[in-house]
Amino acid sequence: MYRPAVNGLLALFLPLTLSLNACTAQSGASGDPLVGSHTREILSGSPSIEVEYLVAGLDSPWGMDFLPDGNLLVTEKSGAVKRVNAADWSVTTLSGVPVSVDPGQGGMLDVAVHPDFADNGLVYLSYTAELDDGTTTRVSRGVLGGDHLSNVETLFTAQPAFDQKRHYGSRLLLNDGYLFFTVGDRGNRQLAQSLETHNGKVIRLHEDGRVPADNPFVATTGAQPEIYSYGHRNPQGLARHPLSGEIWLSEHGPQGGDEINRVLPGTNYGWPLVTYGEEYGGGKIGQGTAAPGMEPPLFHYVPSIATAGIAFYTGDNYTTWEPSLLVAALRDTMVSRVELKGDGLGERHDFLNELKLRVRDIQMGPDGLVYLLAGDRLLRLNPQP
Repeated sequence: MYRPAVNGLLALFLPLTLSLNACTAQSGASGDPLVGSHTREILSGSPSIEVEYLVAGLDSPWGMDFLPDGNLLVTEKSGAVKRVNAADWSVTTLSGVPVSVDPGQGGMLDVAVHPDFADNGLVYLSYTAELDDGTTTRVSRGVLGGDHLSNVETLFTAQPAFDQKRHYGSRLLLNDGYLFFTVGDRGNRQLAQSLETHNGKVIRLHEDGRVPADNPFVATTGAQPEIYSYGHRNPQGLARHPLSGEIWLSEHGPQGGDEINRVLPGTNYGWPLVTYGEEYGGGKIGQGTAAPGMEPPLFHYVPSIATAGIAFYTGDNYTTWEPSLLVAALRDTMVSRVELKGDGLGERHDFLNELKLRVRDIQMGPDGLVYLLAGDRLLRLNPQP
């Protein structure tokens, strides 16, 4: 998705104090049983942060992106795409979205609004498609008018499909005329090292789905020309660095070994030959944590926090936060803030653990505040004096 330079990170937080206001139920025009919830919880710390529950009752929300008018598009794993009205947090279901299936970790996954949406109305979706021989990751785009998506076209379908129901990857990013997105190894880890499949790869296309002539493996016999980088396990976070313009990525490790990587063209990130993780239940994977010709991560998590969406914060709304990378965490139900130091990463700070909500996506809003998809909710983090 198109993610501009982001405004915010948090410091470590102390105990939760609850300051609960009454919830105001609001259903969307489609009759969805979703609520705009004005419940608030105060996290006391330095600085104190108010967590505002904007929408509750979403069905496994996965991805989000802002429209130019400040409204949001939110995907639900079960197959729907919702428009959230920022004026009153009411919710409407879009019609015309492509058909997806939701086996295991699959479903309707990410959404990205084109930077020139005001002129072209384009919205990109990544989702799980069912083929004759299994399921796979697909990317399509269409034109959004009102609450209907029209002129939907398929831009990419990952090959091959598998019966396995995991590791679809699927985060989207539009940047400088290109479409970047991730495809997981689909549980077939050895294919992350093969250039003959799309599994375990970052893909780069032109915005209309054409393969760029300068992609690193266009001239390599037998290689899939869409591949930009390889050796990934299950990447679910993509964001553009606000200063360098580089693309950064987060990916799930196995038991331990979640990674933050700088995505470089033609680069091998090692999975499953090198990893900081181990087999579930114990046992070595590959040949260690490093090897010649394989790019080491900028940062890694042991034990795993189950990294999902990422966003950069460089603003001043949260007064004690340094420029940082914000990392959504599913397993550890939190956000991890890692300070930006030079061209890499520095000290780590974790917060929001007290809410016990799996955080799937994170974005900076047009108001400069942090928005989260956590559990079944859309949240906003409001700085307090």
